[in-house]
Amino acid sequence: MHSIQQLANPSVLTQPVYEPGKPIEDVARELGLDPDGIIKIASNENPAGPSPLGIAAAQRALSQAQLYPDGGCVALRAKLAKKWNLAPEQFVIGNGSNELLELAGRVFLRPGDEVVMGAPAFAVYKLVALLFGATPVEVPLVNHTHDLAAMLRAITPKTRIVYYASPNNPTGTVNGAKEIMEFARALPPHVVLVFDEAYAEFVEAGGKDAAPDIRPLIAEGRHVIGLRTFSKLYGLAALRIGYGYASAELAALLNRVRQPFNVNAIAQAAAIAALDDGEFTARCLRENKEGLAEVETSCAKLGLECVPSRANFMLVKVGDGARVFDALQQRGVIVRPLRSYALPEWIRVTIGTHEQNARFLEELGKIIFPRANPQ
Repeated sequence: MHSIQQLANPSVLTQPVYEPGKPIEDVARELGLDPDGIIKIASNENPAGPSPLGIAAAQRALSQAQLYPDGGCVALRAKLAKKWNLAPEQFVIGNGSNELLELAGRVFLRPGDEVVMGAPAFAVYKLVALLFGATPVEVPLVNHTHDLAAMLRAITPKTRIVYYASPNNPTGTVNGAKEIMEFARALPPHVVLVFDEAYAEFVEAGGKDAAPDIRPLIAEGRHVIGLRTFSKLYGLAALRIGYGYASAELAALLNRVRQPFNVNAIAQAAAIAALDDGEFTARCLRENKEGLAEVETSCAKLGLECVPSRANFMLVKVGDGARVFDALQQRGVIVRPLRSYALPEWIRVTIGTHEQNARFLEELGKIIFPRANPQ
């Protein structure tokens, strides 16, 4: 009799597995801690919670949970079309923007193709490439920022997708808008640029590092798709909803391989309402900016290097990232170790509330200078 492994596609047996951060309840149970005393600042979630307008709409949608969702996400695409001044046909809605990363692979990748990406960058880019038998071509960052010139040099006739994020995860860095647009226009026509904008709302308007507007690229007929999510700024991570915008032709291809009813009705209702929650998002952006400054300044006082971030998280160089991660977790503070991103000396910390930031910094100081902080 064949084993179940023998029946599986061979590539599945070597496919890496994404390791998410542990939930608070699991950490509490494993370490014998009170879950109410644990803070999780590991997964770049919104410390202000979900959009109030979004949650109210989700609760209303639950009263019709017996009905299938709108399989075409018509109302949400219409709302997004108005927001972006594009046509509804230019949008594709996903179960989080993660699903859209995979849909792009499903449409454009074949075994033997190449996918260019930064290193380190969001782990899912590499996972998607390997899933479809493509070769990940990882281009090292320079000063924690994408080396766009080197990424262009890495493109070959086999390249089909470039995955590029601004701000980048896990570094929080951005390239200038002018540089990004020049990079996109320099890509050969056989390459699709998947422009991951999961954290773009956190980049302030104006200045050389302003978030680029890629709609002119779409209007020029270039093969580019922008990806956005409701998980970060809008605080709807649990509902798993994101979207892509591109030419109608590119969006149609992704919609061809999208599963029917891939986005539930509760998520759709919440997303539509959250788009109008300007007061909430403005407060989140303001508090995130203050938190970034607070963490960077305090880490500098501890003698720790930080990477200036334009997202809602920050890299902190602590020497032995795994040890500091474990020590913080023992104290009820969950951050992200980065050995899997080839950054063993660093941790990534989500910007939390003022109280969460203060708690993290206090516990980090006790770990960095244990003699000055006797137990």
